Amino acid sequence: MTPIPPAAPNRFAALLSRAGLDWFLLALLGVVALAYFAPGLGSKASPVPWHAITTVGVALVFFFYGLKLSFEKLRDGMRNWRLHTLVQLSTFGLFPALALLVHPFFGTEGGELLWQSIFFLCALPSTVSTSVVMVSIAGGNLPAAIFNASISSLLGIALTPLLCSFFLHTSTGGGQLWSLAVQLLWQVVLPVGAGVLLNSRFHAFAERHKAGLRIFDQVTILLIVFTAFCDSFADGIFSRYRPADIFKLGAGMVALYLLVFGIIWALSRALHFPRADQIVAVFCGSKKSLVHGSVMASLLFPASAATGLILLPLMLYHALQIVLASSMAQYLGRQPVIEPAMVIR
Repeated sequence: MTPIPPAAPNRFAALLSRAGLDWFLLALLGVVALAYFAPGLGSKASPVPWHAITTVGVALVFFFYGLKLSFEKLRDGMRNWRLHTLVQLSTFGLFPALALLVHPFFGTEGGELLWQSIFFLCALPSTVSTSVVMVSIAGGNLPAAIFNASISSLLGIALTPLLCSFFLHTSTGGGQLWSLAVQLLWQVVLPVGAGVLLNSRFHAFAERHKAGLRIFDQVTILLIVFTAFCDSFADGIFSRYRPADIFKLGAGMVALYLLVFGIIWALSRALHFPRADQIVAVFCGSKKSLVHGSVMASLLFPASAATGLILLPLMLYHALQIVLASSMAQYLGRQPVIEPAMVIR
């Protein structure tokens, strides 16, 4: 009897898997293309309340994370001080140090302004939602990821203006920065807390629907990417610069991300972190927040006519970090967990 050949969709899926790709990465590229050709669909001018939808989506993501966490897991995650130290030093130490190292290569007046925009990017805190989602997809230490991403956002309210005041000519402002702390409270802390409180009753539900919740995480990321790119294309962020300049800056942002990712991964292995903690370190320590950056740019550079240039490296890094991190998270999530024989804590 002649065997029935696999269906075309299954063969295509298998081919993508061998190439290290999957539907999520293709969907990421697809929403970017859709945003380019139809930016009005997801921009702030759209009649669809995308901001409210993504805000609720992120809150639900963290609520479902809370359902998977017990008080014991959350407490253990907070006690991992070596991991927290590595992540925060990477965010507020390694990134600015790398920016300072390349400062001599930006000799011209235009180059100086570009370097300032890169340093501003390097001084920003990590993201919250995407960092935790990527750690979840990759199979990392979820309680530690939530703690590190949240504390990074809070530290950034003070450390980002402080770093910029040392090395850049900035103005200061505080009202909107503190509003970020309030947003962090009700969009992240409160949903996680509610989920943890309901953990004993609904933990089994969260485990049964793990696959569905993973898809919900990925769809939320796709919506965030789509709306971010729609706003960028609608505002003409990329059209103000030559394609060659954007390509070179984008290549630099890819190099920055991969360099930081590689350094953190090497350090976490040298410190004998468990695999789950290594995942937290690289994904939380290599991200930069577009939300914080957009607000802080308007506060720290209010009189600058080059605010678009200040935000351009951040926009490119934000987009590229999601695409690169999503691919890496999917890859790590498919790998078998092999811990070393002895873990030093």
